[in-house]
Amino acid sequence: MLTALGFGMVLTFMYLIMSKRLSPLVALIVIPIAFALLGGFSAGIGEMMIEGIKKIAPTGVMLMFAILYFGVMIDAGLFDPIVRRILKLVKGDPVKIVVGTAVLAMLISLDGDGSTTYMITVSAMLPLYQRLRMNALNLTCVTILAGGVMNLTPWGGPTARAATALHVDPSDVFVPLVPAMAISLLGIIALAWYLGIRERSRLGIVTLPGHGADWNPDLDTDSDNLPTLADSEDTKRPKLLWVNAALTVALMTALVLGVLPLPVLFMIGFAIALVINYPDLAEQRRRIGNHAGNVLAVVSLIFAAGIFTGILSNTGMVEAMSRSFLAVIPDAWGPYLAVITAIASMPFTFFMSNDAFYFGVLPILSEAAGHYGITPVEMARASLAGQPVHLLSPLVPSTYLLVGMANVDFADHQKFTLKWAVLISLLLMVASLAFALYPFAA
Repeated sequence: MLTALGFGMVLTFMYLIMSKRLSPLVALIVIPIAFALLGGFSAGIGEMMIEGIKKIAPTGVMLMFAILYFGVMIDAGLFDPIVRRILKLVKGDPVKIVVGTAVLAMLISLDGDGSTTYMITVSAMLPLYQRLRMNALNLTCVTILAGGVMNLTPWGGPTARAATALHVDPSDVFVPLVPAMAISLLGIIALAWYLGIRERSRLGIVTLPGHGADWNPDLDTDSDNLPTLADSEDTKRPKLLWVNAALTVALMTALVLGVLPLPVLFMIGFAIALVINYPDLAEQRRRIGNHAGNVLAVVSLIFAAGIFTGILSNTGMVEAMSRSFLAVIPDAWGPYLAVITAIASMPFTFFMSNDAFYFGVLPILSEAAGHYGITPVEMARASLAGQPVHLLSPLVPSTYLLVGMANVDFADHQKFTLKWAVLISLLLMVASLAFALYPFAA
Protein backbone atom coordinates (compact mmCIF):
# COMPACT_ATOMS: atom_id res chain seq x y z
CA MET A 1 0.00 0.00 0.00
CA LEU A 2 2.81 2.41 0.90
CA THR A 3 4.50 1.76 -2.43
CA ALA A 4 1.30 2.49 -4.33
CA LEU A 5 0.71 5.63 -2.26
CA GLY A 6 4.27 6.84 -2.81
CA PHE A 7 4.37 6.38 -6.57
CA GLY A 8 0.77 7.55 -6.85
CA MET A 9 1.55 10.74 -4.95
CA VAL A 10 4.62 11.59 -7.02
CA LEU A 11 2.98 10.78 -10.37
CA THR A 12 -0.18 12.72 -9.46
CA PHE A 13 1.92 15.70 -8.43
CA MET A 14 3.96 15.62 -11.64
CA TYR A 15 0.87 15.27 -13.83
CA LEU A 16 -0.95 18.15 -12.18
CA ILE A 17 1.91 20.63 -12.42
CA MET A 18 3.10 19.61 -15.90
CA SER A 19 -0.46 19.83 -17.23
CA LYS A 20 -0.76 23.18 -15.37
CA ARG A 21 -3.90 22.12 -13.55
CA LEU A 22 -2.29 23.19 -10.27
CA SER A 23 0.56 25.54 -9.47
CA PRO A 24 3.66 23.89 -7.94
CA LEU A 25 3.06 25.75 -4.67
CA VAL A 26 -0.48 24.46 -4.25
CA ALA A 27 0.38 20.96 -5.45
CA LEU A 28 3.31 20.61 -3.04
CA ILE A 29 0.95 21.31 -0.14
CA VAL A 30 -2.33 19.70 -1.15
CA ILE A 31 -1.23 16.47 -2.88
CA PRO A 32 0.89 14.99 -0.03
CA ILE A 33 -1.75 15.87 2.55
CA ALA A 34 -4.44 14.18 0.46
CA PHE A 35 -2.39 11.00 0.04
CA ALA A 36 -1.39 10.95 3.72
CA LEU A 37 -5.04 11.13 4.73
CA LEU A 38 -5.85 8.44 2.16
CA GLY A 39 -3.20 6.20 3.76
CA GLY A 40 -4.60 6.69 7.26
CA PHE A 41 -1.83 8.91 8.63
CA SER A 42 -4.11 11.68 9.88
CA ALA A 43 -2.95 11.33 13.50
CA GLY A 44 0.70 12.22 12.87
CA ILE A 45 0.42 14.34 9.74
CA GLY A 46 1.12 17.60 11.55
CA GLU A 47 4.38 16.38 13.05
CA MET A 48 5.47 14.96 9.69
CA MET A 49 4.96 18.30 7.95
CA ILE A 50 6.71 20.29 10.67
CA GLU A 51 9.67 17.91 10.61
CA GLY A 52 9.97 18.29 6.84
CA ILE A 53 9.77 22.09 7.12
CA LYS A 54 12.43 22.14 9.85
CA LYS A 55 14.86 20.15 7.70
CA ILE A 56 14.46 22.47 4.75
CA ALA A 57 14.29 25.74 6.73
CA PRO A 58 18.05 26.52 6.53
CA THR A 59 17.88 26.15 2.75
CA GLY A 60 14.91 28.50 2.59
CA VAL A 61 16.71 31.11 4.68
CA MET A 62 19.86 30.77 2.57
CA LEU A 63 17.95 31.24 -0.69
CA MET A 64 16.02 34.22 0.68
CA PHE A 65 19.13 36.16 1.63
CA ALA A 66 21.06 34.95 -1.42
CA ILE A 67 18.37 36.40 -3.69
CA LEU A 68 18.45 39.66 -1.74
CA TYR A 69 22.26 39.82 -1.84
CA PHE A 70 22.56 39.24 -5.56
CA GLY A 71 19.58 41.52 -6.09
CA VAL A 72 21.52 44.34 -4.45
CA MET A 73 24.60 43.50 -6.52
CA ILE A 74 22.49 43.56 -9.70
CA ASP A 75 20.92 46.89 -8.76
CA ALA A 76 24.35 48.34 -8.01
CA GLY A 77 25.61 47.25 -11.46
CA LEU A 78 28.22 44.68 -10.43
CA PHE A 79 27.52 42.42 -13.42
CA ASP A 80 27.08 45.16 -16.03
CA PRO A 81 30.76 45.13 -17.15
CA ILE A 82 30.56 41.35 -17.63
CA VAL A 83 27.46 41.74 -19.77
CA ARG A 84 29.12 44.46 -21.85
CA ARG A 85 32.12 42.24 -22.51
CA ILE A 86 29.96 39.27 -23.43
CA LEU A 87 27.90 41.49 -25.75
CA LYS A 88 31.08 42.56 -27.49
CA LEU A 89 32.17 38.94 -27.95
CA VAL A 90 28.88 37.42 -29.09
CA LYS A 91 27.74 40.36 -31.26
CA GLY A 92 24.15 39.18 -31.14
CA ASP A 93 24.84 35.57 -32.18
CA PRO A 94 22.48 33.21 -30.28
CA VAL A 95 24.85 30.25 -30.78
CA LYS A 96 27.69 32.02 -28.97
CA ILE A 97 25.33 33.14 -26.22
CA VAL A 98 24.00 29.64 -25.41
CA VAL A 99 27.45 28.04 -25.63
CA GLY A 100 28.84 30.84 -23.47
CA THR A 101 26.10 30.17 -20.93
CA ALA A 102 27.09 26.51 -20.72
CA VAL A 103 30.80 27.28 -20.31
CA LEU A 104 30.14 29.94 -17.68
CA ALA A 105 27.90 27.58 -15.70
CA MET A 106 30.54 24.84 -15.82
CA LEU A 107 33.23 27.16 -14.48
CA ILE A 108 31.09 28.53 -11.66
CA SER A 109 29.86 25.02 -10.76
CA LEU A 110 33.37 24.16 -9.61
CA ASP A 111 32.41 25.43 -6.17
CA GLY A 112 29.88 22.60 -5.91
CA ASP A 113 26.96 24.84 -4.96
CA GLY A 114 24.06 24.88 -7.40
CA SER A 115 22.46 28.01 -5.96
CA THR A 116 25.62 30.07 -6.51
CA THR A 117 25.91 28.76 -10.07
CA TYR A 118 22.34 29.70 -10.90
CA MET A 119 22.50 33.15 -9.35
CA ILE A 120 25.71 34.22 -11.05
CA THR A 121 24.97 32.61 -14.44
CA VAL A 122 21.43 33.94 -14.69
CA SER A 123 22.44 37.38 -13.44
CA ALA A 124 25.13 37.64 -16.10
CA MET A 125 23.34 36.03 -19.06
CA LEU A 126 19.61 36.71 -18.71
CA PRO A 127 19.84 40.33 -19.96
CA LEU A 128 21.34 39.04 -23.22
CA TYR A 129 18.48 36.58 -23.70
CA GLN A 130 15.95 39.30 -22.97
CA ARG A 131 17.65 41.85 -25.20
CA LEU A 132 17.79 39.46 -28.15
CA ARG A 133 14.33 37.99 -27.33
CA MET A 134 15.82 34.50 -27.00
CA ASN A 135 13.98 31.72 -25.21
CA ALA A 136 15.13 31.75 -21.58
CA LEU A 137 14.44 27.99 -21.37
CA ASN A 138 17.70 27.52 -23.27
CA LEU A 139 19.44 29.36 -20.45
CA THR A 140 17.89 27.26 -17.67
CA CYS A 141 18.43 24.03 -19.63
CA VAL A 142 22.17 24.27 -20.25
CA THR A 143 22.81 25.82 -16.84
CA ILE A 144 21.13 23.04 -14.87
CA LEU A 145 22.75 20.31 -17.00
CA ALA A 146 26.20 21.83 -16.50
CA GLY A 147 25.54 21.92 -12.76
CA GLY A 148 24.31 18.32 -12.79
CA VAL A 149 27.60 17.01 -14.18
CA MET A 150 29.94 19.35 -12.31
CA ASN A 151 28.13 18.51 -9.07
CA LEU A 152 29.87 15.12 -9.16
CA THR A 153 32.99 16.66 -7.62
CA PRO A 154 33.65 15.22 -4.13
CA TRP A 155 32.62 18.49 -2.49
CA GLY A 156 29.44 18.73 -4.55
CA GLY A 157 27.35 16.32 -2.48
CA PRO A 158 26.24 13.20 -4.41
CA THR A 159 29.73 11.66 -4.63
CA ALA A 160 30.30 12.19 -0.92
CA ARG A 161 26.93 10.63 -0.13
CA ALA A 162 27.57 7.58 -2.32
CA ALA A 163 31.06 7.08 -0.88
CA THR A 164 29.84 7.48 2.68
CA ALA A 165 26.91 5.11 2.22
CA LEU A 166 29.15 2.37 0.79
CA HIS A 167 32.21 3.12 2.99
CA VAL A 168 34.62 3.83 0.13
CA ASP A 169 37.07 6.67 -0.47
CA PRO A 170 35.43 9.59 -2.37
CA SER A 171 38.60 10.05 -4.44
CA ASP A 172 38.36 6.42 -5.60
CA VAL A 173 34.87 7.18 -6.83
CA PHE A 174 35.56 10.58 -8.38
CA VAL A 175 39.01 10.48 -10.01
CA PRO A 176 38.21 7.65 -12.49
CA LEU A 177 34.97 9.50 -13.33
CA VAL A 178 36.79 12.57 -14.67
CA PRO A 179 37.14 11.34 -18.30
CA ALA A 180 33.46 10.35 -18.41
CA MET A 181 32.51 13.72 -16.94
CA ALA A 182 34.63 15.46 -19.60
CA ILE A 183 32.75 13.64 -22.36
CA SER A 184 29.44 14.58 -20.75
CA LEU A 185 30.50 18.23 -20.59
CA LEU A 186 31.40 18.11 -24.28
CA GLY A 187 27.94 16.68 -24.86
CA ILE A 188 26.43 19.66 -23.04
CA ILE A 189 28.44 22.09 -25.17
CA ALA A 190 27.24 20.25 -28.30
CA LEU A 191 23.67 20.54 -27.01
CA ALA A 192 24.18 24.25 -26.36
CA TRP A 193 25.45 24.65 -29.92
CA TYR A 194 22.36 22.85 -31.25
CA LEU A 195 19.98 24.95 -29.15
CA GLY A 196 21.82 28.07 -30.30
CA ILE A 197 21.49 27.01 -33.94
CA ARG A 198 17.73 26.67 -33.42
CA GLU A 199 17.56 30.15 -31.94
CA ARG A 200 19.74 31.56 -34.72
CA SER A 201 17.40 30.09 -37.34
CA ARG A 202 14.46 31.69 -35.53
CA LEU A 203 15.99 35.10 -34.81
CA GLY A 204 19.03 35.41 -37.04
CA ILE A 205 22.14 37.21 -35.83
CA VAL A 206 20.73 40.27 -34.13
CA THR A 207 22.36 43.69 -34.37
CA LEU A 208 21.38 45.62 -31.30
CA PRO A 209 20.49 49.30 -31.70
CA GLY A 210 23.74 51.24 -31.82
CA HIS A 211 25.79 48.05 -31.63
CA GLY A 212 27.37 47.63 -35.03
CA ALA A 213 30.43 45.60 -35.85
CA ASP A 214 32.70 48.36 -34.55
CA TRP A 215 30.73 48.97 -31.37
CA ASN A 216 32.80 49.23 -28.21
CA PRO A 217 30.74 48.73 -25.06
CA ASP A 218 33.38 50.51 -22.99
CA LEU A 219 32.86 53.74 -24.97
CA ASP A 220 29.07 53.55 -25.14
CA THR A 221 27.57 55.89 -22.54
CA ASP A 222 24.01 55.59 -23.78
CA SER A 223 22.32 53.43 -21.16
CA ASP A 224 19.37 52.81 -23.49
CA ASN A 225 21.65 50.75 -25.72
CA LEU A 226 22.95 48.55 -22.93
CA PRO A 227 21.15 45.63 -21.36
CA THR A 228 20.28 46.60 -17.83
CA LEU A 229 20.11 44.31 -14.83
CA ALA A 230 18.35 46.80 -12.60
CA ASP A 231 15.09 48.71 -12.75
CA SER A 232 14.58 52.20 -14.11
CA GLU A 233 15.59 53.93 -10.87
CA ASP A 234 19.05 55.40 -10.37
CA THR A 235 20.45 52.43 -8.48
CA LYS A 236 23.85 51.99 -10.14
CA ARG A 237 26.94 52.43 -7.99
CA PRO A 238 29.87 52.41 -10.48
CA LYS A 239 32.24 53.94 -7.91
CA LEU A 240 31.67 50.93 -5.67
CA LEU A 241 32.26 48.34 -8.42
CA TRP A 242 35.52 47.02 -7.01
CA VAL A 243 34.21 47.14 -3.45
CA ASN A 244 31.21 45.04 -4.46
CA ALA A 245 33.43 42.69 -6.45
CA ALA A 246 35.76 42.22 -3.47
CA LEU A 247 32.80 41.59 -1.16
CA THR A 248 31.37 38.99 -3.57
CA VAL A 249 34.72 37.22 -3.96
CA ALA A 250 35.14 37.16 -0.18
CA LEU A 251 31.64 35.74 0.21
CA MET A 252 32.24 33.03 -2.40
CA THR A 253 35.58 32.15 -0.76
CA ALA A 254 33.91 31.86 2.62
CA LEU A 255 31.25 29.61 1.06
CA VAL A 256 33.84 27.26 -0.39
CA LEU A 257 35.91 27.18 2.82
CA GLY A 258 32.83 26.67 4.98
CA VAL A 259 33.73 29.52 7.35
CA LEU A 260 30.13 29.77 8.52
CA PRO A 261 26.86 28.06 7.54
CA LEU A 262 25.53 29.24 4.17
CA PRO A 263 22.41 30.97 5.55
CA VAL A 264 24.51 32.99 8.01
CA LEU A 265 27.06 33.97 5.35
CA PHE A 266 24.39 35.30 3.00
CA MET A 267 22.63 37.15 5.83
CA ILE A 268 25.88 38.90 6.76
CA GLY A 269 26.79 39.54 3.12
CA PHE A 270 23.39 41.03 2.36
CA ALA A 271 23.51 43.34 5.39
CA ILE A 272 26.98 44.62 4.46
CA ALA A 273 26.09 45.06 0.78
CA LEU A 274 22.90 46.96 1.57
CA VAL A 275 24.60 49.37 3.98
CA ILE A 276 27.58 50.01 1.67
CA ASN A 277 25.55 50.65 -1.49
CA TYR A 278 22.38 52.20 -0.07
CA PRO A 279 23.02 53.85 3.30
CA ASP A 280 19.71 55.74 3.14
CA LEU A 281 17.01 53.83 5.05
CA ALA A 282 14.25 54.73 2.59
CA GLU A 283 16.36 53.44 -0.32
CA GLN A 284 17.10 50.24 1.62
CA ARG A 285 13.38 49.62 1.98
CA ARG A 286 12.87 50.23 -1.74
CA ARG A 287 15.65 47.76 -2.65
CA ILE A 288 14.18 45.07 -0.39
CA GLY A 289 10.69 45.74 -1.71
CA ASN A 290 11.96 45.57 -5.28
CA HIS A 291 13.10 41.96 -4.79
CA ALA A 292 10.36 40.85 -2.41
CA GLY A 293 8.40 39.22 -5.22
CA ASN A 294 11.29 36.96 -6.22
CA VAL A 295 11.99 36.08 -2.60
CA LEU A 296 8.37 35.18 -1.87
CA ALA A 297 8.00 33.11 -5.05
CA VAL A 298 11.08 31.00 -4.30
CA VAL A 299 10.96 30.68 -0.51
CA SER A 300 7.25 29.80 -0.41
CA LEU A 301 7.97 26.88 -2.75
CA ILE A 302 10.87 25.77 -0.56
CA PHE A 303 8.73 25.48 2.56
CA ALA A 304 5.94 23.84 0.60
CA ALA A 305 8.49 21.26 -0.62
CA GLY A 306 9.27 20.61 3.06
CA ILE A 307 5.70 19.42 3.54
CA PHE A 308 6.01 17.11 0.53
CA THR A 309 9.31 15.55 1.62
CA GLY A 310 8.24 15.34 5.26
CA ILE A 311 5.18 13.27 4.43
CA LEU A 312 6.97 11.19 1.77
CA SER A 313 9.73 10.22 4.20
CA ASN A 314 7.97 9.93 7.55
CA THR A 315 5.08 7.80 6.29
CA GLY A 316 7.60 5.19 5.12
CA MET A 317 6.68 5.67 1.45
CA VAL A 318 10.29 6.20 0.35
CA GLU A 319 11.52 3.00 2.00
CA ALA A 320 8.58 1.02 0.61
CA MET A 321 9.24 2.36 -2.91
CA SER A 322 12.90 1.32 -2.81
CA ARG A 323 12.22 -2.18 -1.46
CA SER A 324 9.45 -2.77 -3.99
CA PHE A 325 11.84 -1.85 -6.77
CA LEU A 326 14.37 -4.38 -5.55
CA ALA A 327 11.72 -7.06 -5.24
CA VAL A 328 10.82 -6.91 -8.92
CA ILE A 329 14.39 -7.38 -10.17
CA PRO A 330 14.72 -11.00 -11.42
CA ASP A 331 17.72 -13.04 -10.27
CA ALA A 332 18.89 -13.31 -13.89
CA TRP A 333 19.42 -9.56 -13.89
CA GLY A 334 21.96 -9.78 -11.07
CA PRO A 335 25.08 -9.45 -13.26
CA TYR A 336 23.65 -6.25 -14.72
CA LEU A 337 23.02 -4.53 -11.38
CA ALA A 338 25.60 -1.79 -12.03
CA VAL A 339 23.87 -0.72 -15.24
CA ILE A 340 20.45 -1.17 -13.62
CA THR A 341 21.57 1.10 -10.79
CA ALA A 342 22.81 3.73 -13.26
CA ILE A 343 19.49 3.72 -15.12
CA ALA A 344 17.39 3.51 -11.96
CA SER A 345 19.22 6.49 -10.45
CA MET A 346 17.43 8.75 -12.93
CA PRO A 347 13.84 8.15 -11.79
CA PHE A 348 14.76 7.38 -8.17
CA THR A 349 16.72 10.57 -7.56
CA PHE A 350 13.93 12.43 -9.36
CA PHE A 351 11.21 10.99 -7.15
CA MET A 352 13.12 11.14 -3.87
CA SER A 353 15.92 13.09 -2.26
CA ASN A 354 19.59 12.25 -2.75
CA ASP A 355 19.79 11.30 0.92
CA ALA A 356 16.94 8.81 0.57
CA PHE A 357 18.46 7.22 -2.53
CA TYR A 358 22.10 7.06 -1.50
CA PHE A 359 21.57 6.09 2.14
CA GLY A 360 18.42 4.03 1.69
CA VAL A 361 18.42 2.36 -1.73
CA LEU A 362 22.08 2.22 -2.81
CA PRO A 363 23.40 0.08 0.11
CA ILE A 364 20.74 -2.57 -0.62
CA LEU A 365 21.59 -2.58 -4.32
CA SER A 366 25.32 -2.76 -3.56
CA GLU A 367 24.87 -5.68 -1.19
CA ALA A 368 22.99 -7.62 -3.87
CA ALA A 369 25.57 -6.68 -6.52
CA GLY A 370 28.40 -7.95 -4.30
CA HIS A 371 27.22 -11.53 -4.85
CA TYR A 372 28.06 -11.10 -8.54
CA GLY A 373 31.50 -9.60 -7.99
CA ILE A 374 30.53 -5.96 -8.48
CA THR A 375 32.50 -3.88 -5.98
CA PRO A 376 31.02 -1.10 -3.82
CA VAL A 377 33.16 1.56 -5.53
CA GLU A 378 31.80 0.48 -8.92
CA MET A 379 28.25 0.71 -7.60
CA ALA A 380 29.00 4.17 -6.20
CA ARG A 381 30.12 5.39 -9.63
CA ALA A 382 27.10 3.84 -11.32
CA SER A 383 24.72 5.50 -8.87
CA LEU A 384 25.88 8.98 -9.95
CA ALA A 385 24.68 8.69 -13.56
CA GLY A 386 21.24 10.14 -12.84
CA GLN A 387 22.35 13.45 -11.32
CA PRO A 388 21.52 15.60 -14.40
CA VAL A 389 17.95 14.29 -14.14
CA HIS A 390 17.88 14.64 -10.35
CA LEU A 391 18.23 18.42 -10.49
CA LEU A 392 14.92 18.66 -12.36
CA SER A 393 13.10 17.12 -9.41
CA PRO A 394 10.52 19.32 -7.67
CA LEU A 395 12.23 18.25 -4.44
CA VAL A 396 15.46 20.16 -5.26
CA PRO A 397 15.18 23.64 -3.71
CA SER A 398 17.80 25.34 -5.90
CA THR A 399 15.83 24.55 -9.07
CA TYR A 400 13.10 26.93 -7.92
CA LEU A 401 15.75 29.61 -7.58
CA LEU A 402 16.89 28.99 -11.17
CA VAL A 403 13.44 29.25 -12.74
CA GLY A 404 12.47 32.13 -10.47
CA MET A 405 15.47 34.26 -11.45
CA ALA A 406 15.05 33.39 -15.14
CA ASN A 407 11.31 34.17 -15.04
CA VAL A 408 10.29 30.86 -16.60
CA ASP A 409 7.57 28.46 -15.53
CA PHE A 410 8.76 25.43 -13.55
CA ALA A 411 6.66 23.00 -15.59
CA ASP A 412 7.85 24.51 -18.88
CA HIS A 413 11.44 24.15 -17.68
CA GLN A 414 10.88 20.48 -16.82
CA LYS A 415 9.22 19.64 -20.12
CA PHE A 416 11.88 21.46 -22.13
CA THR A 417 14.90 20.05 -20.26
CA LEU A 418 13.91 16.52 -19.21
CA LYS A 419 14.68 14.79 -22.52
CA TRP A 420 18.09 16.47 -22.70
CA ALA A 421 18.83 15.59 -19.07
CA VAL A 422 18.07 11.93 -19.76
CA LEU A 423 20.33 12.08 -22.82
CA ILE A 424 23.24 13.55 -20.84
CA SER A 425 22.74 10.97 -18.07
CA LEU A 426 22.85 8.17 -20.63
CA LEU A 427 25.96 9.71 -22.19
CA LEU A 428 27.60 9.74 -18.76
CA MET A 429 26.65 6.09 -18.28
CA VAL A 430 27.91 5.00 -21.71
CA ALA A 431 31.18 6.91 -21.23
CA SER A 432 31.62 5.27 -17.82
CA LEU A 433 31.09 1.84 -19.35
CA ALA A 434 33.57 2.67 -22.12
CA PHE A 435 36.20 3.54 -19.52
CA ALA A 436 35.34 0.37 -17.55
CA LEU A 437 34.35 2.31 -14.45
CA TYR A 438 31.78 -0.40 -13.76
CA PRO A 439 30.86 -3.57 -15.68
CA PHE A 440 28.00 -3.90 -18.13
CA ALA A 441 27.67 -7.54 -17.04
CA ALA A 442 29.61 -9.00 -14.13
